[in-house]
Amino acid sequence: MSRFLATLLESATTTERGMSTGDPADPDRRTWNQVHETARGLADALRRGADGAPALRPGDAVGVLAGAPASIAPLAQAVWMSAGSITMLHQPTARTDLGQWAEDTVGVLGMVDARMVLLGPPFDGLAPVLTERGIPFRILEELRGDPTTVSPDAAAADEDDTALLQLTSGSTAEPKAVRITHRNLHANIAAMREAARLEAGRDVMVSWLPLFHDMGMVGFLTIPMVSGLECVIVTPVDFLSRPLVWAELISRHRGTVTAAPNFAYAVLARSLARAEGPLDLSSLRIALNGAEPVDPAVVRSFVDAGAPFGLRPESVMCAYGMAETALGVAFAPVETGLAVDEIDADALENGRRAVPGTGRSFPLLGPPLPGIEARVVGESGEVLGTRGVGAIQLRGESVTPGYLTVDGPLATRDADGWFDTGDEGYRVDDGQVVVCGRRKDVIIMGGRNIYPTDIERAAAEADGVRAGNVVAVRLPAGEGRRRESFAVAVEARTADDEAEAVLIRKDVTSRVVAAVGVRPARVEVLPPGTLPKTPSGKLRRAATADLLRTL
Repeated sequence: MSRFLATLLESATTTERGMSTGDPADPDRRTWNQVHETARGLADALRRGADGAPALRPGDAVGVLAGAPASIAPLAQAVWMSAGSITMLHQPTARTDLGQWAEDTVGVLGMVDARMVLLGPPFDGLAPVLTERGIPFRILEELRGDPTTVSPDAAAADEDDTALLQLTSGSTAEPKAVRITHRNLHANIAAMREAARLEAGRDVMVSWLPLFHDMGMVGFLTIPMVSGLECVIVTPVDFLSRPLVWAELISRHRGTVTAAPNFAYAVLARSLARAEGPLDLSSLRIALNGAEPVDPAVVRSFVDAGAPFGLRPESVMCAYGMAETALGVAFAPVETGLAVDEIDADALENGRRAVPGTGRSFPLLGPPLPGIEARVVGESGEVLGTRGVGAIQLRGESVTPGYLTVDGPLATRDADGWFDTGDEGYRVDDGQVVVCGRRKDVIIMGGRNIYPTDIERAAAEADGVRAGNVVAVRLPAGEGRRRESFAVAVEARTADDEAEAVLIRKDVTSRVVAAVGVRPARVEVLPPGTLPKTPSGKLRRAATADLLRTL
């Protein structure tokens, strides 16, 4: 029996709370019971199949290409009630090459062995592309079924059945999906609810996050749906078109919990600094910052910009998460705000020790969530003590059993159940986790370990550089270089003005040298929209390195 499904079904039938979606100015609200009724009808239609589209069977995987939260919520329930799994497909944008997208999508569907694609607004128009490629699909708005024929049963799925196949943020040409089981979802959702102190009678969750990303799909659709929490969900397009809508929704709906990657708080801070009119952010008790490195300067600018509207500094919650644990790994203690660990730069770079001092600072990301064990391991495999810097490993019911890749399944855990995250970091005296960066991205110069985030934060302070659009990449020895070095790529609206670009390059170089003591081998100033990003908006370091090779 699936504990995740049992909790979902209980919540769906016993609460009057629900979700508000659609036009931010005039949202459509449906109770979770109404969502569940729709889900039962969808489950009936999916199980019966249709001309040209197979019936959904237990264990089947389906790809989902839809953007409307109101469509995705009942669809997810329907698939889970039928013991199937969901893969939220990468969504094409106006700039996407549809031919290449279709080719990549065919590869993803084959990798996850998807039985069909479920197509919903605003992507219905892609039906001819799928037909041309021979991909079976069904249009969500055409699914009609009888909800009375479906009797939901938590025993339909087992704990180790797959519920979600979450595509990672890497290259679409070499896709990889994290296999998230019913056990993983139940364990991680329960842990996050406890750590965030979520209460159904109190909390209102507000989000614009994409549902093809784990923070949106698990954090702000599945958690409220399973827990019977009130939620307000708009789309990324709503936020990107007018960032202030995020704050307006929190104010209007008395939102208590929200979340976003660091770059979004930088964008919102700029909008709040210019905002006029009535906004009340005093209801917000959790503004979770995660999914990418947390920049303390961005957090402070967000807090400062929100203060006139009642935003409390203690509402900021720095977090550590990944799809490999369904979503959450560690949350900073509730309502404590940003806490930063100041350490000696020389000890970190040369001795791999996080000794209290000056020169480097990292946000404290909180202790591991209940049920998750974390340890830090040295280069020889030894478990390190407090403030030893090494590889972060995790163990617990939240941790995925493996990936699906184009070359077949790939296990993630060793014989003792430990998963190597690929991140470098350390633990402090009270057990909180600190992440320094990705191990593969560390730049080694003169025996020093330099983290790209330190370089990026310094470069971002240069005049004219677009906030959240800076990437530092490692340049290995070879190709005319006698030693390892690094390059910095920044976006600027004045990139096409060579005189302005020269000034920005000089400013970036000066700030980087002042921050880390070494000079970048190269600084590129690029027009807005040039830096490669994932579908969820995160910068892609490896793809940026590939881009720089072509310039």
